[in-house]
Amino acid sequence: MEYKLTYQTYNEALKKDKLLGLKCNNCGTITCPPKMTCQECTGTDLEVVELSGKGEIATFTTSFVASLGREGEAPYTIVLVELEEGAWLMGNLIDIDPSKVGMELIGRKVKLGHKVYPGDLYSAGEGVRPLFSFAD
Repeated sequence: MEYKLTYQTYNEALKKDKLLGLKCNNCGTITCPPKMTCQECTGTDLEVVELSGKGEIATFTTSFVASLGREGEAPYTIVLVELEEGAWLMGNLIDIDPSKVGMELIGRKVKLGHKVYPGDLYSAGEGVRPLFSFAD
């Protein structure tokens, strides 16, 4: 079995602020980030779709300790966003001081961006991660 959407393709699109996901042709579920099978029904009849990158914050956490090699990045806030298409995606939240976040974040509308990070001790080179900023 082959991946319909590889992480390399997903990451290259993310670098262009395009969010790709997979739509299951069996049950209609949208999966993002990519997986080999549908996360709902485990079907393999998947097609690549471009997602809006817009959604709503479902929950969040603030990290005050960065991973080894990225100590200067802390603190930062990580959000779990329910995208308009139904998939859930994690990413860092910009536009707000992490020391000032509170429960008022829940339900806020956000839109997708990205950031390219240099490699560290645990990676094989640079990586790209989703970033979210307020949409309202």
